[in-house]
Amino acid sequence: MNLAEASSTLRAAGCVYADDEARLLISAAGTPAELAAMVDRRADGLPLEHVLGWAEFCGLRIAVAPGVFVPRPHTEFLVREATALAERGAVVLDLCCGSGALGVALAAALAGAELHATDIEPAAVRCARHNIGAGGHVYEGDLYEPLPAELRGRVEILLANAPYVPTEAIMQMPREARDHEPLVALDGGADGLEVLRRVSAAAPQWLAPGGHLLVETSERQAARAVETVAANGLLARVARSEKMDAAVVIATRPAGGIYPGVRSDSDCGAISPAWTNLPAASD
Repeated sequence: MNLAEASSTLRAAGCVYADDEARLLISAAGTPAELAAMVDRRADGLPLEHVLGWAEFCGLRIAVAPGVFVPRPHTEFLVREATALAERGAVVLDLCCGSGALGVALAAALAGAELHATDIEPAAVRCARHNIGAGGHVYEGDLYEPLPAELRGRVEILLANAPYVPTEAIMQMPREARDHEPLVALDGGADGLEVLRRVSAAAPQWLAPGGHLLVETSERQAARAVETVAANGLLARVARSEKMDAAVVIATRPAGGIYPGVRSDSDCGAISPAWTNLPAASD
């Protein structure tokens, strides 16, 4: 099978970037028979990254196995925002880590980062352990549940690429996502914010004073996501990238402590906690 034949097969199957995908498959295949099998798997709807066995993310090749959530290019924006906030040797926690792509990419950008990651899916945990290797610790379990107690109050950067697709919208997703990625990595509940509520409710217990929680969201959900996070005593704002079609909620545990109460910041359209005897916060 040559490039033209592979491209034709993929194009007929509905692959928008058939030529580019065919080139990648040809470069990855060891034999003509292997190439034919890979093209058939892709034409049948398996995500390209699952066929190749890797995804490109932040300039890195991240191993991705079948049944594991594929890191999206727009999520690189979250990593960029985290990199701008993180300091050398930061303690990083990657919740809902999937393949571990976010934590790996952030650790690669920082010197001496202490990386921890969790996921509830066994296949994702195996994949993350392969990608992270000796560079960190990967735990299997639900959100914070499997983490060692000594990590409480030490996390400086908390990454959470939590599922945020509303349940009723799952069937509108591309077939390769809804058929080949774990539902638990996609389904954010009735309004898409159920997992975020759980992440943000416990985040103050795990964040160090001044530590940051970064969560990907959709533009449509951004205002409610900020409200949800701020209700748990964190200073919250939204960072956006029109170029990458990305929105990230960034929430900070104040260094002076957490105080109840919520106020509306009309100038920035965000919701943040009301503080007592603390200087005004700035982004």
